[in-house]
Amino acid sequence: MMHCTFPVVDGIPRFVPASSYADAFGAQWKTYRLTQLDSHSGHPITKNRLRRCFGERLWAQLRGATILEAGCGAGRFTEVLLEQRAAVYSIDLSTAVEANQENFPQFKSHRVAQANILALPFGDGVFDVVLCLGVIQHTPQPEVTIERLWHHVKPGGYLVIDHYRFHPAYYLKALPMFRAVLKRLPPVVGLRASTALVELFLPAHRSMRHSRLGRALLGRISPVVEYYASIPELDERQHREWALLDTHDALTDWYKHFRTSGQIRAVLRSLGGEDIWCEIGGNGVEARARRPEALTISRATSVV
Repeated sequence: MMHCTFPVVDGIPRFVPASSYADAFGAQWKTYRLTQLDSHSGHPITKNRLRRCFGERLWAQLRGATILEAGCGAGRFTEVLLEQRAAVYSIDLSTAVEANQENFPQFKSHRVAQANILALPFGDGVFDVVLCLGVIQHTPQPEVTIERLWHHVKPGGYLVIDHYRFHPAYYLKALPMFRAVLKRLPPVVGLRASTALVELFLPAHRSMRHSRLGRALLGRISPVVEYYASIPELDERQHREWALLDTHDALTDWYKHFRTSGQIRAVLRSLGGEDIWCEIGGNGVEARARRPEALTISRATSVV
């Protein structure tokens, strides 16, 4: 029998090296660990997104379900899943797990680990739901990532994912040029640079928030991600926080892939997925698929 050892730092098992291509995300979530929590914003932004991705039938079955949250960040989805009384295993490649644990301390129904999606410390077919939102487009090979996640879904369980959608207009903006520079900076320096860009451009976005043409023109030269039109219920302080967070996210990700809904659907179909739902929404493409009951797979007796 093969045995392996791994460090446990601050109560979190660490299955990956101390540094990776996701270091910028760790700095981001530790800095803005509260920003996207519904309990912090006062609005059900995350809950509504998650409920849409799960669908009403699956949403009604979350109580007591065992869920792998792959790419947990600071825990915006963790919060909602724990409220639904699910048992949640939150993993992230980056030190964002530290922010997640600070927001939602570990207990019987919540476990946190720093691990790579491509080499998770779990057996095949042990989770009722594998959830991966806002992550797959940032991994080296999205199709490989989806396949690896699929293997951790129980027969009869679900994979719930999303992915950036390809749009030609992306390459007509200044954002890719800023990103080419910022993603190569040390995380702390990149955080300062993205903050400076938000401070420079956000006032212009605020002044143009009621002008569709003005927003479109400004979007060509500004790399700032803002939500004046899409999430108008945020107050000014929150708009600034979300802009700081997501501008850094957009400018420092090492990998940024795009896929069509047809491509995502094809991947899920190739894996044998049933009851496939795949729609345009959220960050681009949102999808879920059920793993057939009839598959014969290696079953583990426990999650850990």
